[in-house]
Amino acid sequence: MTSRRSGIAPRPSKISAEEASMFHTLRQLWPYIWPGDRPDLKSRVGLAVIALVIAKIVTVFSPYFFKWATDALTGGGAATAAGEAATPGFLPAWLVAPVMLVVAYNVARVLFVGFNQLRDALFARVGQHAVRRLAFLTFRHMHALSLRFHLARRTGGLSRVIERGVKGIENIVRFTILNGIPTFLEFAVMAGVIWYQFGFVYVLVVAAMIVAYTWFTIQTSNWRIAIRREMNDSDTEANSKAIDSLLNFETVKYFGNEEMEAERFDRSMAGYEHAATRTWTSLAWLNFGQAFILGIGTAICMILSARAVMAGTQTIGDFVMINALLLQLSIPLNFIGFLYREIRQGLTDLEAMFELLSQPAEITDRTDAQPLRIEGGTVRFEDVVFHYDANRPILKGISFEVPAGRTVAIVGPSGAGKSTVSRLLFRFYDVTGGRITIDGQDLRDVTQASLRAATGMVPQDTVLFNDTIAYNIRYGRPDASEAEVIEAARMAQIAGFIETLPDGFDTEVGERGLKLSGGEKQRVAIARTILKAPPILILDEATSALDTHTEREIQAALDQVSRNRTTVVIAHRLSTVVNAEEILVLEKGRIVERGRHQDLLAQEGLYASMWARQQEASEAEERLRAATADDSGFVLRGPRAGEEVAGT
Repeated sequence: MTSRRSGIAPRPSKISAEEASMFHTLRQLWPYIWPGDRPDLKSRVGLAVIALVIAKIVTVFSPYFFKWATDALTGGGAATAAGEAATPGFLPAWLVAPVMLVVAYNVARVLFVGFNQLRDALFARVGQHAVRRLAFLTFRHMHALSLRFHLARRTGGLSRVIERGVKGIENIVRFTILNGIPTFLEFAVMAGVIWYQFGFVYVLVVAAMIVAYTWFTIQTSNWRIAIRREMNDSDTEANSKAIDSLLNFETVKYFGNEEMEAERFDRSMAGYEHAATRTWTSLAWLNFGQAFILGIGTAICMILSARAVMAGTQTIGDFVMINALLLQLSIPLNFIGFLYREIRQGLTDLEAMFELLSQPAEITDRTDAQPLRIEGGTVRFEDVVFHYDANRPILKGISFEVPAGRTVAIVGPSGAGKSTVSRLLFRFYDVTGGRITIDGQDLRDVTQASLRAATGMVPQDTVLFNDTIAYNIRYGRPDASEAEVIEAARMAQIAGFIETLPDGFDTEVGERGLKLSGGEKQRVAIARTILKAPPILILDEATSALDTHTEREIQAALDQVSRNRTTVVIAHRLSTVVNAEEILVLEKGRIVERGRHQDLLAQEGLYASMWARQQEASEAEERLRAATADDSGFVLRGPRAGEEVAGT
């Protein structure tokens, strides 16, 4: 079911480049080509078609000027001697002079080009609107898809699929409207002219040539579709590997695997090279076959005309005219082959993107969903069951409550299901059983937008946008003023650091924020959550990746931002949750212990054993820091095992 508030159009039917579904596909694309809500674009389409029809009529009749000029220059040839007028008698003498006829012929050619360019200018906005609309729908749909989909995606391949799809829709829109029906109109008018001027036999020859040309083009294009798909797949794979490698630039450097990455990329490009070579080779055969068929048809018509000239039933101008008409015919013939080929290839490029658009959104708003009403912010999990895979349950009937304005911590060993709680609370997934409520409202009954507007998150791994520090802080509330951004940074204890930077808040943070340290990125994440000011806050292991000193500084900022807010703290380091009103201990998807810090220690259960192990680790770290050091501050290393101590 599609959300009424999402702004996303119903999922398109599956796009396919197969011949049987080609026209069905074009019908599916029609709303993008002929937008019902844009009468201005419809009028542009109409004017563009009119300009194109005029250009086609000028094209078809311009060879007459060529014929009349030739007859005027040759004196009419055999046909004049037989009493037939070499040039039309209804035209004034000054107009049928050879020079004027030549000028008229070239004026007609200029008009043809002019009307075609006018067509392109009028249609440009229509085509680009269709491209923009489809790209917008695709982008919106990507954000509507579930976390499950995005965890399995390949960023590079996904971007290339969208890029090719957008180009494909642009080609299909332009070729369908501007060159489809008008090309067949040109065939019909030209057939009438040839029949009137030369006879039915010529029409049969031209018709046979068109049929053979079209059949050959369709069959060869169908064969090339499989090659095109292979090339697209290879291109997507190569781009995925390149983007993945570049996103993990530091990891590549850490392990010195530049050559291995280059070889992986080159193997993918080798597949693309092979497919692309086959694509261009098959195109060469297609072009040669088309030229061969066109050459045979032209030769037959010109032989018939030459024999007629020798027999005195046609003039030299007629011979020239049939050649000019066939040359004119070769343009739409070549174009109809190009039209069919490009539409088929465009549909091939669109297949993957429309398959993406047809992916169902796993989490959707109900048709009667209402905005979340926050009265206090009480969060309740009621016998919640959840699994990513039916064979591997994650949460097995957990129940707890986070009272409004209170803090509840969730701890436990790795794999216990702690982070799953935060994903369910954000409704990245729906529960398998039970329910989650906020102030008594089931999350499945409220809109996702209102739920996420009321919930803030400081994650373990903060990923920033490749923009300025100010942009990343303001992301929490895009309409925030500069003063509010600065105040949020001050509360997150990062304002002092930002002021020391040459560009201050305009400092670029780099790809995924890699120009900042882990602690600095966490402070930016805290600042944008402060700016958002949500009534419900989730801290998902927000300090687990930091050193102890930085953790203490960040924890002070987190304590400030969580004050008077309903807060769920998911923690690995137990020292960060000792002040929580309640601590839940998760193990294998169940709550095995709950209570305050001192109460849990007194139970001497799982929490107490985890606390003891972490305390031992902290004490070992302190002993290491207190190790003997020389005056320069370097730790003095003792002898390696097996080495003799000097003096013994």
